[in-house]
Amino acid sequence: MGSPEDEAGRWSDEGPRHEVTISSGFWLGVTPVTQRQWAAVMGKNPSRFAGKPDSGERPAEQVSWEECVEYCGAVNAILPGLGARLPSEAEWEYACRAGTESAFNDGSACTQPEGKDPALEALGWYDKNTGGETHPVGLRKPNGWGLRDMHGNVWEWCLDGPREYVGRAETDPLGPLVGDPRVFRGGGWFGVPRGCRSAYRFRLLPGFRDDSLGFRLAAGQELQSKA
Repeated sequence: MGSPEDEAGRWSDEGPRHEVTISSGFWLGVTPVTQRQWAAVMGKNPSRFAGKPDSGERPAEQVSWEECVEYCGAVNAILPGLGARLPSEAEWEYACRAGTESAFNDGSACTQPEGKDPALEALGWYDKNTGGETHPVGLRKPNGWGLRDMHGNVWEWCLDGPREYVGRAETDPLGPLVGDPRVFRGGGWFGVPRGCRSAYRFRLLPGFRDDSLGFRLAAGQELQSKA
């Protein structure tokens, strides 16, 4: 987890790199939750890019961390036993990488951190190829585990708050589950390539909303914060 010191576009909070073990299996949505899925569960669609012919298949955005947790609860009420939740930051990066250690999850380096990156063109939607808006999910190349839109389109909320990386191996690391802020990952439609890398991390208050910020569902092992 994290990035090597020589990775182009790296920020200091991405290190030191360290080995992480995810002790139990978990499920992760193939794509971010779409506007159609959000509206079906919540009865409304708050997304900025609603109303377009293909908007139902675009990611839900303008949703706060708090509202995403509410969505997970509503899904669990519809499908008892599913255990839908947000992924932890460690789970998110593990799933995004799909066994890779590179900047992007197809094994590619980030060669143009602030420009038009040739590897990212095939993998995700970012500032140089979006035309200033989100796009329907699932159109870009998947990673080795079949997950799509892990790079770009919308940022994705994680369950936990930020933890400081340490240079030792950890099992099921988890940031704080109470208080502020919360981590989000993956890059968005107006972001530069450096922000779409597998290791890039950022944080915001859980009530924050933005037209480039969404989420995807996880389910599986119960998570307990050690912080």
